[in-house]
Amino acid sequence: MPTIYKEILIDASPEQVWDAVSDVGAVHHRLVPGYTENTLMDGHERTLILPNGGMVREFIVSIDERKRRMAYAVQEGSMPLLHHHASFQVFPHGDSGAKLVWITDFLPEHLTIGIQTRVNRAAEVMKETIEAEKKGGIL
Repeated sequence: MPTIYKEILIDASPEQVWDAVSDVGAVHHRLVPGYTENTLMDGHERTLILPNGGMVREFIVSIDERKRRMAYAVQEGSMPLLHHHASFQVFPHGDSGAKLVWITDFLPEHLTIGIQTRVNRAAEVMKETIEAEKKGGIL
């Protein structure tokens, strides 16, 4: 099973990064605005509405405040996934920054390039969005 491991260094406190990551109903504002247009919550189910009219339905598996870790699984979307599980975990980095670790396991293997491309772009948007929020700005 392929695994994509992405480290994102963010110029914001671990507390601020965790606050954005754990706000699972505000992905379209706090993590990837423009990448998602809206986030709908129904219990542990999260639906991301995409700009192209598509959607991704996810299940929030766990939110661990103590470890600053959130795990989720894609249930339905445009990619023909057989399996998907991902997690975000926030760690201190340097004197005042944070390291956001995003790990994604999935099948089938032939989707690796497409998923890696999406992870890389989303990571850039997350970093920009969280750093802009720290400075009081909005992207």
